[in-house]
Amino acid sequence: PMAASRSQDPSTKDVKILLIGNSQVGKSSLLLRFLNTDESFNANTAVTVGMDFHLHAMTVNGRKVRLSIWDTAGQERFRSLTNNFYRGAQGVVLVYDVADRGSFEALRQWYADVESRAPSEVVKILVANKVDKTEGRQISKDEGAAYARQMESLYVEASAKTAEGVKGVFEKVRAVLWWSYCQRARDIDTAGH
Repeated sequence: PMAASRSQDPSTKDVKILLIGNSQVGKSSLLLRFLNTDESFNANTAVTVGMDFHLHAMTVNGRKVRLSIWDTAGQERFRSLTNNFYRGAQGVVLVYDVADRGSFEALRQWYADVESRAPSEVVKILVANKVDKTEGRQISKDEGAAYARQMESLYVEASAKTAEGVKGVFEKVRAVLWWSYCQRARDIDTAGH
C-alpha cells in the first residue's frame, strides 16, 4: 500500500553513480559530454564547487532506470562534504588525467575513501581521461589497466574533449546497472518473496 502512494513510476529504478577524482581531471566535462548530445565542448569548464548532480533516464535491458550522477568536487577542502554521498551508491566512476601523474597517484586515497564509505558491493570504473593529450601523457594504457585490475575496477580510456570513449564509460555504467539489478532480483528470490 505504501508503494502505491509514491508519486514516481514504481517500474522505474533509481540508481546512484558517483563521479570522483582530483579537481581538474575532467569529471564535469565527461559528464557534460555524455549528457549533452550536441558536439560542442567547452574547454573552460568552471571548477565544480561542492556537489552537483544530474538526473538521466536510460533503459537497461528493457527496464526504465533513473540515473542520478553525483559530480563530487575533487578539491581536498571539499572531501568531507562528499562523505554522505557515498551512501547508497551502486557505482563509482574514478577519473584521472593521463597527463597528470599526481591525479593518478591520488587514486590510492580515492579508492581508500570508496572502500571505507561506499557500500561493499559498489562497482568501480576507472577512467583514464584526456587521452587526446598524446604528447604529455604520463600514465600509459598498460599502467592504468593494471591498476584497475589491482583495484577490481572496470577500465575505460576517454577524452571529454574529442568524445572518444565517453560512450564507453557510460556503457560500463549501464553494465553496472544491469549487474546491480540482477543482484537485487537474486536477493529478493533468495528471501522467498
